Amino acid sequence: MPFPIPRIAAAAMWRNFSQWFWNPRVWLPPNYEWSDLVPNEKVQYAVWSDVWTYPILMALVAIPLRFLVLNKLVYSHIALAVGLRDVKVRPVVPNETLEQLFSRFKAKPPEHEVSACATTLGWTERKVERWVRQRTAMTRINKFTKFMECAWQCTYYTLIFLYGLYVMSGKSWLWDIKNCWYDYPEHGVDPDVWWYYMISLSFYWSMTLTHFFEAKRKDFWQMFFHHLVTISLITFSWTCNLTRIGTLVLIVHDCADIPLQLSKMSIYSGHKAFCDAVFAIFAVLWIITRVGIYPAWIVYSTAIEAPTIVPMFPAYYIFNGLLCCLLVLHVYWTYLILRIVATTITKGNVEDNRSSSDPSDCSIDVDDKKEQ
Repeated sequence: MPFPIPRIAAAAMWRNFSQWFWNPRVWLPPNYEWSDLVPNEKVQYAVWSDVWTYPILMALVAIPLRFLVLNKLVYSHIALAVGLRDVKVRPVVPNETLEQLFSRFKAKPPEHEVSACATTLGWTERKVERWVRQRTAMTRINKFTKFMECAWQCTYYTLIFLYGLYVMSGKSWLWDIKNCWYDYPEHGVDPDVWWYYMISLSFYWSMTLTHFFEAKRKDFWQMFFHHLVTISLITFSWTCNLTRIGTLVLIVHDCADIPLQLSKMSIYSGHKAFCDAVFAIFAVLWIITRVGIYPAWIVYSTAIEAPTIVPMFPAYYIFNGLLCCLLVLHVYWTYLILRIVATTITKGNVEDNRSSSDPSDCSIDVDDKKEQ
């Protein structure tokens, strides 16, 4: 029987790792054990396994719901109704030499490189340039698809923000943030807060899982990092039973995304005046919530007020570090937004600095540049 010994050794290693990783001295305030936070008939505490089962399963349901149901039956019809068309780009004839040229220079290869490829292939330079233009067009994400992406996100952020208002309106910590720290970590998780967490986390899991299958934009890695930080924050706050401060972070972040998605949808459909108005609302909401309320209310409470109420522990510092990482991303995107606002004032149109994979493709996103 050659197998039992390795299996026993592996089981022992896993048990030792688990005991080391889940050391309560790391995850919980002093004098607390995991046994103190086991759900019972009186209090339903956060269960760690919930965030690694339900949200991922919900994300795997949300992805086909988005692409196979909502896109086909709802968003595509809305896009058609506002005058958009799903224009398909004819693929280029495969050519290894030109593919290498495109991978090096994208849409703007130098003239001498175009000439060299033309000589190698026995083509005219004009034919090479036409191939590059057509290959570039294949990398673009058209307005029709962008509109549906924004419609999906607008639907989610609207519904989750309204649900968040419903959930949080009766919570004491919304009105006095210090209630996030009093009696911590003995905070029960109400069913509405449980759903708020699971739905929010499932959305960010779905966005992360589809991130590499959608068109790349200039801030591709910043957005990917944002998704990871958000998932980490939600998961971390759940694990440490910091759900009260976690719900405040969620509700502060959701509201500004609604006018952002609406402004993108309006520019894709050609309603520039409406786009400018909604984008102005978005810019004001973003600045108030992301670089105003978030650092002055939430980060201040976690960094300054919490240490005066709760004994500190290692996981708290990690959580606070993740909050600060999110703030850095907010500052970066605020800089981009202010550049858009300045351009709008000076040039009279909305422009953005986050372009898609093709530099000539513009759209409004704090994501794209405006398509003109």
